[in-house]
Amino acid sequence: MALKEIVEQTVAGLGYDLVETERSAAGLLRITIDLPWSPLAEGTGAGAEQFVTVEDCEKVTRQLLFALEVDGIEYKRLEVSSPGIDRPLRHEKDFERFVGHVIDVTLKAPIGAAAGALVNASRKKFRGTLERTEGGDESGVEGGLAGWQIVWSDAPLVKPGQKVSKKRVPAPLQALGFSLDELREARLAPIVSFKGRGAKGDTETHLD
Repeated sequence: MALKEIVEQTVAGLGYDLVETERSAAGLLRITIDLPWSPLAEGTGAGAEQFVTVEDCEKVTRQLLFALEVDGIEYKRLEVSSPGIDRPLRHEKDFERFVGHVIDVTLKAPIGAAAGALVNASRKKFRGTLERTEGGDESGVEGGLAGWQIVWSDAPLVKPGQKVSKKRVPAPLQALGFSLDELREARLAPIVSFKGRGAKGDTETHLD
């Protein structure tokens, strides 16, 4: 059985979601896990955001050590951890879960000139608020299937204590529609919210 299958079955069997499996050149096998999420529980007491604990990681580690030994998987060191603030988004459910959050996306190919004059046609990387689009295709054209988009402004960040002139014209909001097949990578933007990851619109600090 392949490594990913072993890890995925073991993690799922213990009631967790597998976020990422990474191998390093030094023989490190890094496994990232998260607690399951359901859109039906969103906003309810049962669906309040919870986080992976040290005990969760230890439980998965013990079971993985046994499973990997049984299947003869070679590695030098095993590390099981929770997702960081730059958690990768890989599946449809990940995007559903983090609608309204700021994410970083990298496209497989440049957007091209058709995306609009405000955006460089060779651009592949974007940061914006993730939104679900209904009734539009990847370009936002009416009549297509539901998809995803990020919305952003290219206005410079305002530093704490910095005064902003009331006469300054705000930068226009821009939107980029995309399908998951067009993405090379998508992650939560490394932003610290002082009220927790699930609190949208709170005071935040960018860690670029």
